[in-house]
Amino acid sequence: QVQLVESGGGLVQAGGSLRLSCAASGRTFSSYAMGWFRQAPGKEREFVAAISWSGAITYYTDSVKGRFTISRDNAKNTVYLQMNSLKPEDTAVYYCARDSRSYYSGSVFPGTSLDRYNYWGQGTQVTVSS
Repeated sequence: QVQLVESGGGLVQAGGSLRLSCAASGRTFSSYAMGWFRQAPGKEREFVAAISWSGAITYYTDSVKGRFTISRDNAKNTVYLQMNSLKPEDTAVYYCARDSRSYYSGSVFPGTSLDRYNYWGQGTQVTVSS
């Protein structure tokens, strides 16, 4: 069973920065793409960023391009989301998730839809004040 534990959320002023971390259990972390999603109150969970198993391919939703950076350290079984120039509209619970397809299945590109991901963390709250 895979467990994902997020950390690093908090309260920050607009324009500030936060770095989220997601630590994964198990020995297969480096075989799977990872993603970050967020859910604001009253809204559906949405894609934020994803990274391939090797780290070579990254995707971002348009609203965070140029401000957020996803990265991973396979030796530490950890994926990160560096968030800069935060805006009040970034306020949400942020979740990390593991792609359901591994590179053993020939998957190269990380997914961007919720239904591609089958393991989820418990979430970490990010609140950006204006």
